[in-house]
Amino acid sequence: MAFVLEAKNLSKNYQEKQALKPLNLQLQPGEIYSLLGPNGAGKSTTINLFLGFIEPTGGMALINNLEVAKHPVEIKKHLAYIPEQVVLYPNLSGFENLSLLSSLAGFDYRADTLNDFLIRSGLPSEAINKRTGAYSKGMRQKVGIAAALAKRAKVLLLDEPTSGLDPKASNEFSELLLQLSAEGTAVFMATHDIFRAREVSSRIGIMKAGELVHELSSGELDAYELEKLYLNYMHD
Repeated sequence: MAFVLEAKNLSKNYQEKQALKPLNLQLQPGEIYSLLGPNGAGKSTTINLFLGFIEPTGGMALINNLEVAKHPVEIKKHLAYIPEQVVLYPNLSGFENLSLLSSLAGFDYRADTLNDFLIRSGLPSEAINKRTGAYSKGMRQKVGIAAALAKRAKVLLLDEPTSGLDPKASNEFSELLLQLSAEGTAVFMATHDIFRAREVSSRIGIMKAGELVHELSSGELDAYELEKLYLNYMHD
């Protein structure tokens, strides 16, 4: 089975500080992998290495079998990134933002296709042509999901996606991730949300002080047991 995201002894140092100890990880199409850990554990560093925002100190990050550091432009065709706060042009509508984002990615879609991406992402139809400056965080994320659909991304990278969402919006977001997974998109998510991670993930990793200290499939533990395991590592 081909991997669409892979870390091979991937590491990152900042002077004397080891932000990420050698990491080995593989994701297949359709897998959802959640990386749990406190602030400063190395989760965002890992995502930034896969995005090519920073250079690795050792090892390599691969997206769709392409080494990120050697193919920084090419890999962007295969992935989409949704940060904790999705940045859109506030004076443009959701439709106009998506049209711009998809054209920058090299796609030229008809208006009805762009509308369909936004509807599939869960954006209410009455919001599609409203300025995104008035959108909630959950609505902005849905435009981000629509952009991932428009890019036909093989890999979706997420950094704290449910932070600040109310329970309804968080649940809707989880449903969208499961839909993308069913269509073959691999999802790699850094999160503090233990219960949401347990609900949607194929696999879960626990990171502490730059090291992947534990990995399990989501079915191994219920949410309470996962929280207990996580807290035990944090108290070590």
